[in-house]
Amino acid sequence: MASHRSESARVLPPGMSAARFARSLAAFEAIVGAPNVCRGGAALAPYFDPFAPIEDASSFAPSAALLPADVDEIRAILRVANAARVPLWTVSTGRNFAYGGAAPRLAGSVVLDLQRLNRVLDVDERLAWALVEPGVSYFDLHAHLREHGLKLWVDPPAAGWGSVIGNTLERGFGYTAYGDHAAAQCGMEIVLANGDIVRTGMGAIGTGTAWQLYKPGYGPSFDALFTQSNYGIVTKMGLWLMPAPPAYVIGEIQFAREDDLGAIVDTLRALQLGGTIAQHAVIEGAIRRAASIAPRSRWYAGDGPMPEAAVAAMQRDLDIGRWNLHYALYGEPDVIELQRRQVERAFAVVPHARAFAKRYAGSEEPQGGGERNMAGIPSMSAFRMLDWPGGEGAHVDFSPLCPADGRDALRQYALVKARAAEYGFDYYGGFTAAGRCLHHVFAAIFARERREDAARAGDLLRALMSDARAAGYGVYRSHLLYMDYAAAQYDFNDGALLRLAQTVKDALDPQGVLAPGKQGVWPAAWRAMRGYT
Repeated sequence: MASHRSESARVLPPGMSAARFARSLAAFEAIVGAPNVCRGGAALAPYFDPFAPIEDASSFAPSAALLPADVDEIRAILRVANAARVPLWTVSTGRNFAYGGAAPRLAGSVVLDLQRLNRVLDVDERLAWALVEPGVSYFDLHAHLREHGLKLWVDPPAAGWGSVIGNTLERGFGYTAYGDHAAAQCGMEIVLANGDIVRTGMGAIGTGTAWQLYKPGYGPSFDALFTQSNYGIVTKMGLWLMPAPPAYVIGEIQFAREDDLGAIVDTLRALQLGGTIAQHAVIEGAIRRAASIAPRSRWYAGDGPMPEAAVAAMQRDLDIGRWNLHYALYGEPDVIELQRRQVERAFAVVPHARAFAKRYAGSEEPQGGGERNMAGIPSMSAFRMLDWPGGEGAHVDFSPLCPADGRDALRQYALVKARAAEYGFDYYGGFTAAGRCLHHVFAAIFARERREDAARAGDLLRALMSDARAAGYGVYRSHLLYMDYAAAQYDFNDGALLRLAQTVKDALDPQGVLAPGKQGVWPAAWRAMRGYT
């Protein structure tokens, strides 16, 4: 990878001469200071995709990176970028590694890294909200709540080092009743491409008191416009926090057979829509569970996907299910005990299902990483998966939405598993259930040094997207490599949705400087680059 990085560090913004770019960098340096301009070499290395599903990672090479300290510096950077037509790629902390990390979609873009804007600006314990900047991670927010003795929980995603704002804007999800992070967001401050500062909802009242309480405000509501978009730079965001419950139960139910998935999904849907399980629940495949414990070689050392016999032997060795349902219940001890019994009765109709549960007082902390996430405690346990192939691991994710219907879940699982096996990958995956829909996440895991495996993973992603679209499914996020392809799947009325997105883009960012190509939305100035990597 080092050779790719050193070579790629000399990439310039498209159509820009070295002399013109040098003048722009000098202007940026005058704004943020020389230590906060990364021009190449080791300083620029973090802005390449470490898990790139392509043999040559220079396809997404940045030309430089800037680390502003505040909104005034961001506005000054935008003035320079608009005047010189320098494309910027904004990241909060840039740790969304399965989808491209901090690398830009358009090679030669300057990465605008907001990690220095890292303040927890306010927390209201009584009304259970926080106001944060982009550089605040889930670890940071959790530590702030602990340090100040506040009886509030965050809802962490699988990896707690990610930005609260970054994860929310990408519509990430977690594990508690606040697991839909975009839905739990309330109020944004955005710097538009022209440098104008906008506060959404009730924040538009200069002396407002309800910015973090009521998202719509008055008139059109704009918060959702800035999720998964390149319409502005979010510099502040409010989010609702979960009041610490008096007690909680963390439960697991193991299922022996592959085709139990349909019954699991249908039973879980009824429990979620009925309010017994009021939060996200995770249906974890056997290999995903095993990868958190030991590398693949413990059970199978051959090439290609693990044979069914090896998977069955692994299940017996670890005493786990082919599917493993993880759920949590929060509230008064008597109430959640009744709910636990209701959950276990509902799943008892599935042959050979095994139920386990542990109750905690609100102040107690579980020890396991996944359980800690369900208790509002960020962890990094998900990264154990990278040990699965042996060596320095990497992964890219395929993330289709699935109706919360057992037939759809079985169909989508069979589709993904078969195509993954064709390309030589194990089915490492599972579903996060959110009532009416499932987030199906499959990871193609490979050894990072084997670039041919990385390219094969990229080919697999495209095949899976094509398969999913043919079956009527779509992804809710994608790697940089296939942002254009993913956007093209949404083809109603000859792509009317994308045309609308482009119309908004050109109105808000006429010079096209903000994140060209993000989620397949290209400004007029760079539209010819669509599909090119």
